Amino acid sequence: MAAFPAAREGAPARADVLVIGGAIVGSAVAYFMRTFAPGMSVVVIEPDPTYALASTPRASGGARRLFSCPENIAMSQWSIDFIRDAPRTLAVDGEPAPVDWHEGGYLFIVPPRDLPVLQANHRTQRAMGCEVDLLDPAGLAARFPCMRVDDLGGGVHSPRDGWCDPSALMQAFRRKARALGATYVQDRVVALERRGTAVTHARLASGTTLAAEAFVNASGAWAAGICAMVDMPLPVAPMRRFEHYFTTPARLEPLPYVKDPERLAFRPEGQGYSGGVVHSHEPYGFNFDVDHDHFERVVWPALARRFPPFEAVRCQRTWSGLYEQCTLDGNPILGPWRGRVENLHVASGFSGHGMMHAPAAGRAIAERIVHGRYVSLDLGAFGYERVVRDEPYPEHGIL
Repeated sequence: MAAFPAAREGAPARADVLVIGGAIVGSAVAYFMRTFAPGMSVVVIEPDPTYALASTPRASGGARRLFSCPENIAMSQWSIDFIRDAPRTLAVDGEPAPVDWHEGGYLFIVPPRDLPVLQANHRTQRAMGCEVDLLDPAGLAARFPCMRVDDLGGGVHSPRDGWCDPSALMQAFRRKARALGATYVQDRVVALERRGTAVTHARLASGTTLAAEAFVNASGAWAAGICAMVDMPLPVAPMRRFEHYFTTPARLEPLPYVKDPERLAFRPEGQGYSGGVVHSHEPYGFNFDVDHDHFERVVWPALARRFPPFEAVRCQRTWSGLYEQCTLDGNPILGPWRGRVENLHVASGFSGHGMMHAPAAGRAIAERIVHGRYVSLDLGAFGYERVVRDEPYPEHGIL
């Protein structure tokens, strides 16, 4: 496991809510906690306030409604509206939060064999009020003439989806949470103390012991290690992925965020594009090494096959990051282990969807702590109980 800097700030002796992990999900929880219950004290423990190893600053920033599970669609609907309004909602002292939202749309394309799944997902999305267009190959060619479509069965285009600056959104949540009174402490949780069905204290690397009434595990790819401190198995593992910034001298029509059958995923970024190819069989582990041949070997062929103008593409930069992959089913795990660890609320396992769903997930965890139940969206399907029962609840279609 990667080393973190030593603690520099002291922590208070107790808090009503202790959030473990101060990146985008943890900061969203802190923001909503202070919004819903301003009388409750919230302390966020974050080992590295530079977020050098955090997943969100290394992410692509996409946010889309193109899911099959109704809960994911509902989370996206609400989160996208929140992100769009974030400059105003997360403003501090009258200064807007610059999250750089681009409503560039999303496009999922599939071969003929996968068309029935795409059509079923499209029906679900339409039934939930999403603006999504089902396109046959001719419709795809008309809308995106630079794309090869002869091997496709169809696609779904969601014009109101898009992307933002993920690091800026994370920092906006953090700034607003602090402005509302959340306390951020640079330290690392090294142990949790439990009495009966409740966690009572967190021991920090600095030697401080901090008591709290409720705990939130928002530590991303490190979440399984936190849960292991109270013998709570959590099927979340770090999985390396590469992101590339690339350019082409060719002139293309404006493209949305594209995902194709080879797990090619990319979007416009400035004068070029940002994206890559996700490898589902990447070994789990805390690996930040960069394979500088990956673009030429894997991404360039996929780009050139699907979009011939990318034949002359040039990779300008490659970096790595981690998915906090839910190895059970690829969906997030939200909430406590009822009957066993009642006050440790997990918010992890987003499997690459953490930034887009952080607003809705932060609100949901805050609702559970303040009200004892979900108020806005019923996310019970993502509860820890499915882990106990070993009952996956997966997405169907392209992820």
